[in-house]
Amino acid sequence: MCEKLLSIQSVAEILGVSRRSVYRYIALGELSAIDLRTGTERSRVRVSGSDVKALVERRTCTSPSPSLGR
Repeated sequence: MCEKLLSIQSVAEILGVSRRSVYRYIALGELSAIDLRTGTERSRVRVSGSDVKALVERRTCTSPSPSLGR
């Protein structure tokens, strides 16, 4: 339960994508988000490190796709 929670910016840097892409992964259900907002302040969305690792594992190709080589 005490695993590391990552900011959207940190997840984007780890994956080498934009913050917008991270939000897309969340909207598509590829990543789970935790909103730590209190009251009316800005959202403080965090993603668990294990979710990021699971996304990478699901998206890892063992053999190159024909479209990747061209």
